[in-house]
Amino acid sequence: MDNSIYTSLTRQSGLNREMTVIANNIANAATTGYRAEGVTFTEFVHAEPGTRSLSMAKANVQTTSMVQGAMTKTGGTFDFAVEGDGFFMVETPNGERLTRAGNFTPNAQGDLVNMDGHLVMDAGGAPIFIPPDAGTIDVGTDGTISADGQLVGQIGVFEPVDRNALNRESGVLFESPEGAEIVENPRVVQGFLENSNVNPIDQITRMIQVQRAYEMGQSFGETEDNRIREALRAIKGQ
Repeated sequence: MDNSIYTSLTRQSGLNREMTVIANNIANAATTGYRAEGVTFTEFVHAEPGTRSLSMAKANVQTTSMVQGAMTKTGGTFDFAVEGDGFFMVETPNGERLTRAGNFTPNAQGDLVNMDGHLVMDAGGAPIFIPPDAGTIDVGTDGTISADGQLVGQIGVFEPVDRNALNRESGVLFESPEGAEIVENPRVVQGFLENSNVNPIDQITRMIQVQRAYEMGQSFGETEDNRIREALRAIKGQ
């Protein structure tokens, strides 16, 4: 196959992957604690003396935006948001995961859980128990939880050891293969939730750009295909 076709195909494959990422961002523009994704393209160039060089692009790195999302006031007793760096930690069947989605609630046993029923971890990595008969629940900016004025725990706020190594497990959950460390001076806000940090206008604009680039590449591929066909016909006609 001609090198130009290889180059075009790798570019088209990358654009298709980026379009999928953009569509997922737009679909989660209203998801609490969602972090927008991006795609980074890399170029591989093969060149040897006396031969034609070959350049291939690949969208092989997905990035995660850590920009702070806007805060929405809910007034919910167990709705929390992190201001600045840091994540909440929840215990899932697959292990500990980080999240910025702080819409929690006590389960039937009194343990604080997220919307999927995963236990929320305290600063020491243990579940947080909320007394079922507590009348008033207050949370300080450092995450300390008080029930009727009595300290009952502290919501853990953690930072991944290596942000670049974070693996998105689902829309709002991240695995940190390198582990996570406690944030020394966290800022937790009660009665608020952090919105998705997706900018819908930017994403739609980028979607249009990617679509146009894909259509241009498709047109180029069709032109190259016709050129090769015409060349083969000319050779056969000789």
